[in-house]
Amino acid sequence: MVAPGQGAQTPGFLTPWLEDSQYADQLHWLSTVCGIDLEHYGTKADADTIRDTAIAQPLIVASGILAATALFPDLVRDSRRIDLAAGHSLGELTIAAGVGMITAEQAMVLVRERGKAMAETAAKTESGMIAILGGDREDVLATIARHGLVTVNDNGPGQLVAAGAKEDIRRLLDAPPDRTRLRPLEIAGAFHTKEVEHVADLLGRCARAISPRDPGAGMISNRDGHVVRDGREMLDLIVRQVSLPVYWNRCLDTMAERGVTGLLELAPAKTLSRITWRAMPDVETFTLNTPDELDGARAFVDKHSTASPA
Repeated sequence: MVAPGQGAQTPGFLTPWLEDSQYADQLHWLSTVCGIDLEHYGTKADADTIRDTAIAQPLIVASGILAATALFPDLVRDSRRIDLAAGHSLGELTIAAGVGMITAEQAMVLVRERGKAMAETAAKTESGMIAILGGDREDVLATIARHGLVTVNDNGPGQLVAAGAKEDIRRLLDAPPDRTRLRPLEIAGAFHTKEVEHVADLLGRCARAISPRDPGAGMISNRDGHVVRDGREMLDLIVRQVSLPVYWNRCLDTMAERGVTGLLELAPAKTLSRITWRAMPDVETFTLNTPDELDGARAFVDKHSTASPA
């Protein structure tokens, strides 16, 4: 089970969930916890509005929690049917709640503080992030460095993400590596760099007040792809990852080494499944975006889980 990071949101993506009162009530509760009207932003707000980091991050985590709790009513027990779990950057918080390592309320407080602090930093700087697709890996890495940017995501074959000043990103756009496509991301800031180290410090203080459970599933860390089963260790890794590169390629390597046959992506789902299609074409994927897909998602878990239903 995986969860995407910032940038996966699209206007109106929570509308199908709010058509059911039980999910509408849950989202209202999560809105109350984080102090943000997620119901409005997930159904009525436009793309520019939900691009704001302080809104996008709680919105994405809440949607993933909504999908996970709909799939597994008893997260602590039922999520043990997931063999491995991983979140991409922000998605690590979603997954931590999705496998019962921390509560939904704890996740929403952490993401509220994360998003707010990162948005404040982004507002003070002219920086951003850009995806580089294709090309020769070494040439791409060298070009990123030559333009004064930092490689912050390695998402697997043919997809790297760089971060830095917008003027440096513009220079990269003007002189891209050979045989590449460049896609500026809907992220206002050089995240996963030293620019946001203070955010990791802030989250660390919040996290020390939390007593996490050991996760029911093995959690794959963005730091180096190793599998973590200790809740405190994983929470500390999630906190520090804010200012460190995301090595999703190593998470994929771990999935392959452990024999993963199915990958279920929580809402807003699409990004990680697409990466998986390219990197692990033999792995079946399932994107859980609406309540009417829940039965299919449960059947998908039954098909691929090594654990028997409770």
